[in-house]
Amino acid sequence: MNVKWIKWMVLTGLATAVAFTPVPLSAQGRMLQVKGSDTMINLVQILAEEYMAKNSKSPIAVLGGGSGTGVTALINGTCDICDTSRDWKKKELDLAWEKGLQVKMFAVAVDGLSIIVNEKNPLARLTMTQVGAIYRGEVTNWKSVGGTDGAVSLYGRQSNSGTYSFMMEHVMGNKPYAQAMKEMNGNAQIIEGVLADANAIGYVGVGYVVDQSTGKPMKGLKILNVSRDTKAEAFSPLDKAAVDTGKYPIARPLWMAVGGKPKATALGFIAWILSAEGQRIVEREGFYPIGSKYVEMNAQNMK
Repeated sequence: MNVKWIKWMVLTGLATAVAFTPVPLSAQGRMLQVKGSDTMINLVQILAEEYMAKNSKSPIAVLGGGSGTGVTALINGTCDICDTSRDWKKKELDLAWEKGLQVKMFAVAVDGLSIIVNEKNPLARLTMTQVGAIYRGEVTNWKSVGGTDGAVSLYGRQSNSGTYSFMMEHVMGNKPYAQAMKEMNGNAQIIEGVLADANAIGYVGVGYVVDQSTGKPMKGLKILNVSRDTKAEAFSPLDKAAVDTGKYPIARPLWMAVGGKPKATALGFIAWILSAEGQRIVEREGFYPIGSKYVEMNAQNMK
């Protein structure tokens, strides 16, 4: 993913609003409405474009806004498919149930959530405990974790983001973020911030930090290896085997959800994403195809 692509992503919110303005479901005919995760939006837009190229009678509109926004839209009936980069919360499932929705979830990709710093930062690795302490504001100087003297500059997501919630739950022990964290609208803005700030740290989906033309980390960024603890080996999110086996400790599935048995149009799109062709596109765009443990679950939810 090159710098030109990043600049395009910074404008994604505006561009998407113009190109994919949603309309009420009652008025949209066969238009399939997909909404949610900003981590997933570029991937799902590309999947939608390639699917529509083969299925011209199946128009699809894709919007971001964050995982929480997508969940709310599905519960309220203003989208057909919800994209989330986190599991649904119990209160969300309860609210959906109260509205008569039996939510079915499909793992469509796997993300090695990447901890990034500016390339000028000499650090190469952190432990999960250190990452959590940094984002809780307990570590405020890089020298405390083996770096050079300098105040840590935190970049993260806004509270409606699934990645924000995933980090809090899986890395930060469900404790709040430091007040000093700069809350950014999306992955692209975090990357821009880290590129411009020598003391910065951020977290982004793995598909955003690799230059697709070279397969290498984006120029100006360093992707840190992460270990479970001080005694464990540290692994990179670019290591597919480490992500598949769970050795890279901040991996997560990316989900699509529907409110009950999928409609024919939604079923067709999701089934295609889960096909060999769709999964090749997932991998081409820098994420990882789903492993065997999700295949059976997906098949059950298709019924």
